[in-house]
Amino acid sequence: MALQHIPPIQCLLTFEAVARLRHAGRAADELCVTASAVSHRIRQLEAHVGFKLFGRSDFSLTADGAAYLANVRAGLAALQATPLGAAAQRATRLRIAVTPTFSRVFLMPRLELFRNVYPDIELVLQVSIPLLDVTAEQADLEVRYGTGAYADCEHRLLLEEQVVPACSPSYLNEFGPFDGFRTEAEIASARLIRSPLEPWGTWFASCGIDQPEPNVGSQFNDLGLVYDAAASGFGVALVRQKMGAAWFESGRLVPLSDRAVPSPHRHTICWQPGALERWECAAFADWLVQSLR
Repeated sequence: MALQHIPPIQCLLTFEAVARLRHAGRAADELCVTASAVSHRIRQLEAHVGFKLFGRSDFSLTADGAAYLANVRAGLAALQATPLGAAAQRATRLRIAVTPTFSRVFLMPRLELFRNVYPDIELVLQVSIPLLDVTAEQADLEVRYGTGAYADCEHRLLLEEQVVPACSPSYLNEFGPFDGFRTEAEIASARLIRSPLEPWGTWFASCGIDQPEPNVGSQFNDLGLVYDAAASGFGVALVRQKMGAAWFESGRLVPLSDRAVPSPHRHTICWQPGALERWECAAFADWLVQSLR
């Protein structure tokens, strides 16, 4: 048998543990993974071999599953004696389109945890342009930033945020103080950093101010650039509390109000109908939703 037809070793270990323990939770504890990861690995293995391994919710083996278990146990015993496990793994490629700052702030710091649980998934990351939902090429899953009204795909909410006006300590020392940044006079006295990704109308409405979006001032089409510009003294920006946490915690930005207001935009993971029938798509979507809770 060619190595490319051998199932991933993690799937075989999971199948053996579930069959032996007759319980997904105990198998997850033994393998140091989540119960969701156990479920996805079993689905992956069933997709690979082409038949059901377990017949009922009590993890009773099907006839095919029982016969396959004997072969799996014999193979695992052989692998324990020889260093073939790594060579036997088969990578599954998964293409993810993700917006730039979300990737830097939320995804990349967590990817090692995903890789540890799903070492047989080879991730290919590409940039998705916020609000426009444009990607360089077709992806299996896409993280979108916008209002969430996506009729062209299926989706799950990832992250809703509140925003607060913020600036650098040096800008505050030079142009402050501000008393909550909620009056027309205070707002008019400041340089507002603009971005279509975070409209100032959100803050204006919360303050009872009826005025259009500012048409002067520095403008950026990436939230990370907005926050960096504010930290560099360009002016006052509307900053998402979770996405901007690193800027606040480091002291590069200081909030100008003790209250925050909901942003009209949110992060959503999207896919075409049927995509989650692929075990790797379902595994990544579940993992990302859980990791952001």
